[in-house]
Amino acid sequence: MTLDWFQIDEFDSPDVEGSGRLMDADFLIALNSARNFAKIPFKINSGYRTKEWNQRCGGRVGSSHLKGVAADIHCNNSANRIIIVKSLINAGFKRIGIAKSFIHCDLDNDKPDAIWLY
Repeated sequence: MTLDWFQIDEFDSPDVEGSGRLMDADFLIALNSARNFAKIPFKINSGYRTKEWNQRCGGRVGSSHLKGVAADIHCNNSANRIIIVKSLINAGFKRIGIAKSFIHCDLDNDKPDAIWLY
């Protein structure tokens, strides 16, 4: 799989080098599409997480990051926030969490569609 906008190691869990390869291909294709729509860089704060890293960083039990179907994109201003959220929706994301410093997106089919605030 070729990604125009990302390197697979951007999605590594910090405790396991190369773990970004465990990301779901359909998720990465959708995120790449969102980045293409946005026309601004996406800095990945968190992609794949091991169970240990998820606990260490305060992630939720059952986090979609554990399945490789989620990412947190750095964002700390309103101008970029609307661009990123619109691009995610255009790319088919139906689960989006908005925080002060990041935007979570996932394609977890085991969870209901939602937009939430942290």
